[in-house]
Amino acid sequence: MNPDIWKHIEFAYPAFFWLLLLIPVMVWWQFSAGRKFQGSIQVSSLQGLKGLPVSWKVRFRPLLLVLRVLAFAALVTALARPQTSNTSENIDSEGIDIVLSIDISGSMLAEDLLPNRMEAAKKTAMDFVDSRISDRIGLVIFSGESFTQCPITMDHAVLKQQIMTIRSGLLQDGTAIGMGLATAVDRLHNSKVKSKVIILLTDGVNNTGLVDPLTALEIAKAYKIKVYTVGVGTIGKAPSPATMPDGTVQMQMVDVQIDEPLMKKIASETGGRYFRATDNTSLKNIYGEIDKLERTKVEITSYKRYKEYFFPLAMIALACLLLEVVLRYTLFRRLP
Repeated sequence: MNPDIWKHIEFAYPAFFWLLLLIPVMVWWQFSAGRKFQGSIQVSSLQGLKGLPVSWKVRFRPLLLVLRVLAFAALVTALARPQTSNTSENIDSEGIDIVLSIDISGSMLAEDLLPNRMEAAKKTAMDFVDSRISDRIGLVIFSGESFTQCPITMDHAVLKQQIMTIRSGLLQDGTAIGMGLATAVDRLHNSKVKSKVIILLTDGVNNTGLVDPLTALEIAKAYKIKVYTVGVGTIGKAPSPATMPDGTVQMQMVDVQIDEPLMKKIASETGGRYFRATDNTSLKNIYGEIDKLERTKVEITSYKRYKEYFFPLAMIALACLLLEVVLRYTLFRRLP
């Protein structure tokens, strides 16, 4: 047996070690019984006996007691059942496929969220990705048209890199909510998982695009895709960049217009919810709420296997007992 094994040994029945307290009793009993059966004679002086040699049988007779004690200790340890355990886990994860559909139109540069709506949306989306370690997530961007920035993937590092690169101006300007939703649905319709989710974020009203939002809604319902909609923007007016005739950019207060009835309809008819984010904190809380609503089911089954080591100890105990019996009735046999 490898000695290093004993560093990891556990005992199934450690209470048996209390029996080791009987060893001193065994030793006392052996010596007291030996004195009881010894003969005695009276002499006037032991001076003449001091030079006599001591027989080897006398010197080694305590070996019988040592063998009996070893046998008893080994037997007690075997009864305590020394064992090692090996634990393995089987993780069964029922993941969720999610697509983030983010509006990147020019109005997303408004500064009612800090530093602006676009950067706040990117930061919150990346935090959301970090919280969904067992889910596949994809990214769709849209303004006047839509584009799949990243297909659904488990490689969240690549996904976050793609989120960081999005900016206003990558696509033709406008707000094509129907296109953003339809493209996201297209990313999910072939998915085999039970739960498919779209998080659609916009700050405006649908004003362009080849696909009407209600048509995209019907497609999402057909594929049983749940849509959470998020409207981004303060109540009233917000400071937004505007390009002047001379080419300069100035901040102007612009009315915030979000088609909330449409957003609520898309969410309610697909089993999702509509949220309104008026600042950075509320946007963060919205993603946190969606994270709680769409929890991934993870089942962990633990298997513990034991390997027993009592048999070698039982063999040691038996060997010591047999050796003691053989020696007691051969080499160390008492003469009548």
